[in-house]
Amino acid sequence: MAKYQRLMDEIQQQIEAGIWLPGTRLPSLRQQVAQQGLSLMTVLHAYELLESQGWIVSRPQSGYYVAPRALASAPLSVTISEQVDINDFVFDVLQATRDPAIVPFGSAFPDPALFPQRQLMRSLANVSHQLTPTDALHNLPPGNATLRQLLAQRYARQGITLSPDEIVITSGALEALNLSLQSLTEPGDYVVIEQPSFYGALQAIERLKLKALAIPVDAQNGIDLVQLEEALQRWPVKACWLMTTLHNPLGVTLSAERKQQLVALLARYQVPMIEDDVYAELWSGDTPPLPAKAWDRQGNVLHCGSFSKSLVAGFRVGWVAAGQHAQRIQRLQLMSTLSTSAPMQLALADFLATRRYDTHLKRLRQILAKRQQMVRQALLKVLPAQATLSEARGGYFLWVTLPDSINTTQLYQQALAQGISIAPGQLFSAGEQFSHCFRLNTAWPWDTRAEAAIETLGKLMAQGQTRAAS
Repeated sequence: MAKYQRLMDEIQQQIEAGIWLPGTRLPSLRQQVAQQGLSLMTVLHAYELLESQGWIVSRPQSGYYVAPRALASAPLSVTISEQVDINDFVFDVLQATRDPAIVPFGSAFPDPALFPQRQLMRSLANVSHQLTPTDALHNLPPGNATLRQLLAQRYARQGITLSPDEIVITSGALEALNLSLQSLTEPGDYVVIEQPSFYGALQAIERLKLKALAIPVDAQNGIDLVQLEEALQRWPVKACWLMTTLHNPLGVTLSAERKQQLVALLARYQVPMIEDDVYAELWSGDTPPLPAKAWDRQGNVLHCGSFSKSLVAGFRVGWVAAGQHAQRIQRLQLMSTLSTSAPMQLALADFLATRRYDTHLKRLRQILAKRQQMVRQALLKVLPAQATLSEARGGYFLWVTLPDSINTTQLYQQALAQGISIAPGQLFSAGEQFSHCFRLNTAWPWDTRAEAAIETLGKLMAQGQTRAAS
């Protein structure tokens, strides 16, 4: 047994025996070095692992303390990832969707034919004729003033009062999310994400060398608030990256009550939340859901949005309503991408100044809802008897849960050989918890090609089940 493991076992036994009571300060690292005859790195490694397992907690400039007993002994399905490694697999899956010969069920984007390309090009042409040499300077961080004001007005129509100065325009939502995370953390910090999670969050945690605490998300109710609070009590969480509306990949939207509870919980522990809300405009029904930001009274929620999923992917324009963190995010942006394209910002400001955006959104929601229903009906005919299908209301993703015996990474490879892409569950976790699930994009045209692809997927799933049974 390794030396650090022996020390861990000894401390665990002492805690269970009541020698070290909950809230008691443990011997310092240097005291353990002297008492145990171990190196400082060995003792530190043992303490860090005990902390990651919920036995002890660290307090800055104070030391290590025994965690509350109820929490130390309680079962918890939070997944702790000391190191996240997802980037290579994400790259391979996304590359496959670029081939026009592939049926793009694995794509992350909606059908670009649904966007008002001609009107957008007209707006781009309008501003191109008016561009001056100083426009590049006027559109440096925090971004174009008119565009930020128009965004603040859209927030105001939801009852959310934000100053345009709180909004930073970014190169797509992913930059907004990454800059927000970077502004709140340092390498080695703990960050709460969801389980399953958008792979962009996993990539960001990998790149920034952070530690992930993955909280389960239910396809009906959203994130488990009880387990979230237990994680906040156990670990020194520096930020949460969460999707409260049309979660990717599950498609679930938290109720207004649960969003309010979530914001209040994080405010109580003074943990900021990065709200990934890129699908906000793709809701279905009579009333648009409010973001969690609507209940934020402390400037604790950094709300990130984008036009890439609702208006135009190629412009790569997003934003973050960052409040008190706006200045920090602007400085980080100046050190990385410098700024978002000035012509694209100006073109979007020109387009948003009219009523065309809301007219487009109404049509887009109707088409997406119809296509999603068509794919759902086709899938239900071919899925194995034990499979389940998510009940997303809005957006363009369906989450399929198959019997445990079917590995969807293998299904992905088999489908790709047949000219069909899917997004296997392995994309959405640092572990293997969702290796029997996959996400399917329903935004593309429903035609004979798509129908045949669903039938092929059904045959591949049936073959996978047969092989597992034999």
